Amino acid sequence: MRAYLLLMLVAAAVTYLATPGARWVARRTNAISAVRARDVHVLPTPRLGGLAMLLGLVVAVLLASQMPFLGPVFDEPQVLGIVGGAVIVCLLGWADDVWDLDWMTKLAGQILAGGFMAINQVQLTSLPTPVGLAIPSARLSLFVTVLVVVVAMNAVNFVDGLDGLAAGIVAIGGTAFFLYTYSLTQQASPTDFSSLATMVTAILVGVCLGFLPHNFHPSHIFMGDSGSMVLGLVFAGAAISVTGQIDATVTDAVSGAQRAPLFIPLLLPLAVVLLPLLDMTMAVVRRLAAGKSPMAPDRMHLHHRMLALGHSHRRAVLILYVWTAVFAFGAAALVRWRWQVVLTWLVVAVVVALVLTLGPLRTRGRFLDDDVASGTLPAAAAPTPAAAAATAPTAATSSTSSSHD
Repeated sequence: MRAYLLLMLVAAAVTYLATPGARWVARRTNAISAVRARDVHVLPTPRLGGLAMLLGLVVAVLLASQMPFLGPVFDEPQVLGIVGGAVIVCLLGWADDVWDLDWMTKLAGQILAGGFMAINQVQLTSLPTPVGLAIPSARLSLFVTVLVVVVAMNAVNFVDGLDGLAAGIVAIGGTAFFLYTYSLTQQASPTDFSSLATMVTAILVGVCLGFLPHNFHPSHIFMGDSGSMVLGLVFAGAAISVTGQIDATVTDAVSGAQRAPLFIPLLLPLAVVLLPLLDMTMAVVRRLAAGKSPMAPDRMHLHHRMLALGHSHRRAVLILYVWTAVFAFGAAALVRWRWQVVLTWLVVAVVVALVLTLGPLRTRGRFLDDDVASGTLPAAAAPTPAAAAATAPTAATSSTSSSHD
């Protein structure tokens, strides 16, 4: 465990220290996110945080390659497949952040990255399905692998609409997946805890934690497509290395209720990216129903709906964090506890999340208001009606004067 925590810390430190440099590169290459009608931010913001994330990933992987404990992980080419795929999509995202590529070019680059991972053995060879485990052909295996990678990248990209949202969701879900894969490794190999999925997920969580201080509201830099696609691809690689490598020769004899645990490796990755997947699915259906392209932008994403409910920017992000934790840790808990116990606590957690989402927090809690968070206003109680009436003329005069500056 200590080796994985060290890699997480190194990835976080490198990403944190490299992010100002990524912001400088963004300004020099004009990778600036302008303010558009559908956006939430109000100032042009650099958007090449993915460069710092990639550097954190690469440095942590290089450190891991020097650890004898993780030697078996580097005996196979999967690490090269994941890191190489991350480099491809980071460069693709950089080009998109600078030149605004069309969706077909981006899709082609994503397929290339997924294919690169697949030829380096990061490939789905089996899935826990009611009819069996093995994917019947190599061609179908390649297609499913690329599809999963592309969907994961676009799901994270779709949810990257508020400061700190995508990085926080991946960090929380990645933590649940890290604990699950580490537990799985302990059970499968009591004498050797080295695991590709555990290593990659630990580094992924560290990258997100290192970037969040720069990206949480008010954000100084966005991760951009160069970051969101890296996060989606790396998580997909970790999930595939667990989900798609089940030994069919051992598990084909399992049937009935005994087959249920086999679905956890498939269920947990879905639970981790449930919000991004839900957001992406709703967006595609909504746009197709309106006769628009599925890539046409709008202001109907989950984070836009949270703002429409009355939540501040920070409250919306934190509540979506809560929903991610509910589903991700709920799925991970199935490894340790009976499903009846997990279901009971999951219902309680969902009720709490609903109260936070729809309850009085929407209009209370000044410490989470955006103006307080950014330092514009002090974290004080709202003025009484009499005080507000007494200061109204002054405020109006001040506002009118500043509008002419």
